[in-house]
Amino acid sequence: MAVLLVLGAPLAGVLTGWWAHDYAHTVAATQRARLHEVRAEVVGMDAATQPGVGTGDGSGYRATVRWTEPGSGRHTTTALVPPTVRQGSTVEVWLDARGRSVPAPPGATAVWQHAVTMGSCAAGGTAAVVLLGSAVVRRTATRHRMAEWERDWARTEPEWRQRRL
Repeated sequence: MAVLLVLGAPLAGVLTGWWAHDYAHTVAATQRARLHEVRAEVVGMDAATQPGVGTGDGSGYRATVRWTEPGSGRHTTTALVPPTVRQGSTVEVWLDARGRSVPAPPGATAVWQHAVTMGSCAAGGTAAVVLLGSAVVRRTATRHRMAEWERDWARTEPEWRQRRL
């Protein structure tokens, strides 16, 4: 059990974290390849979601943004902008192939956070399984020892009673 806890749990955590990092990095790279980022000017704030009136979760507010792309002209869409942005500010907006505003792909910090979280959960889960398995084995072994003791006592007790008489 000690070997599994000392070596197995950390190894499971490291391997899972490594796999999770590669997977999250691949997903982020795929998203970055499918999306494109533009610098857009905030031209209008949605009155229903302006600071103090909006969602209140701190994630941002809906605003109308405008940008110009070479060869395709001026574009306008509604995008989620940080709560500190005001009309006339410039923001980074991620767009899909149809030109709709989408959340930014995960950055390097988010990829590492995902990997560490997955690795920690795997190590903790492995340790929990090892400890639970150990408890089950101990309980079963104790139950068998007690049953054996009862059988031995059942054979020995009559001999002890006869000596007392």
